[in-house]
Amino acid sequence: MSISRRKFIESATLALASMAAGGKVSAATVSSRNQNDPAFRTAVSSGNGIPGVYKLGDFELQSGEVIPEAQLSYATHGTLNADHTNVIVYGTWYSGRHSDNAAMIGEGRALDPTKYFIIVPDMFGNGLSSSPSNTSGVAYPKGFPLVTVYDNVEAQYRLLRDHFAVEHVELVTGFSMSAQQAFHWGALHSGFVERIAPVCGSSKTSTHNWLFLEGVKQALIADPTWETEPGPGLRAFSTVYASWFASQSFYREGLHLGMFGEPLPSMAEFLEKVTAHFGSFDPRDLLAMLATWQAADLSAHNRFQGDWQKALGAITATAVVMPCSHDLYFPPEDNEIEVSMMPSARLEVIPSIWGHLAGGPGYPSDGIEFVEKQLQDLLKN
Repeated sequence: MSISRRKFIESATLALASMAAGGKVSAATVSSRNQNDPAFRTAVSSGNGIPGVYKLGDFELQSGEVIPEAQLSYATHGTLNADHTNVIVYGTWYSGRHSDNAAMIGEGRALDPTKYFIIVPDMFGNGLSSSPSNTSGVAYPKGFPLVTVYDNVEAQYRLLRDHFAVEHVELVTGFSMSAQQAFHWGALHSGFVERIAPVCGSSKTSTHNWLFLEGVKQALIADPTWETEPGPGLRAFSTVYASWFASQSFYREGLHLGMFGEPLPSMAEFLEKVTAHFGSFDPRDLLAMLATWQAADLSAHNRFQGDWQKALGAITATAVVMPCSHDLYFPPEDNEIEVSMMPSARLEVIPSIWGHLAGGPGYPSDGIEFVEKQLQDLLKN
């Protein structure tokens, strides 16, 4: 399958146009109004699933590099209450966009928009927030800069504090790379966040996980036309990726042939579906998000100076950490070590052969019910 740059650009343009049409409240509007004014609250929370773009200005990264005129895409579900205390942050993951998170949000569920104001920020690099694909007119002498997990969390913090005037968050949760964000939120803003619930993710990308990511990256860029016509490279990337996102037992049971909501006749059709998913992203964006994943390290902040135990100890928020029993990326034993160094955390292992996908919204996984119950229990306490 050959994916042209034109199609990527058209896809990104349509997505951004859709977001602009949805309407939003500017940061200037929020900061200039009385926060106790009911009209202010109505403007901020004007509906469920409302997309928006928050303009960060020239955004300085941990590295010291700057993304000029950076933007943070997001969506909200629910209504912000009078004292701005019913907030849940639920970030996106690798090759995810805010629309994907909606599968975990609904009335009567743990992430209930009739009770909570749920903010879904898009990760840098996903094609909606600032990414290689939508900042191509900006000159980066060394290419698009590395954006760390901490950079994402800092941008999200500004969105909450400066745009929505939030001073307290009930819960930060997330799957995979947004689980990594949840750990980083807890370490950096412990007084701001009441609870965290990382699902199928770690506070620091392990050496083994880094090697997997390096393998799929090399598969993609080995294709000489990967930036413009990523055919063989994209298929190789997708094939290797698919071999890791679920367990050996998952494939042995043939669950891959039904995971997309329709029965597929063979592995070939399954891999076409996986390739089509990754093909919906500009390949440069895939590598930007991958770089963030590879660099994830809770201790890599001036506050912690490389001391991982100190960083984990700084997470005073009540935490439920949920790995999957068969996750090949983030095995339970990695989270078990982390939880042992966190002051108020417990480990709850998702019993599923779906592996990493067990915690992912939108799939018919047997792990989602487990995650739902843990989130509901956590929010009750």
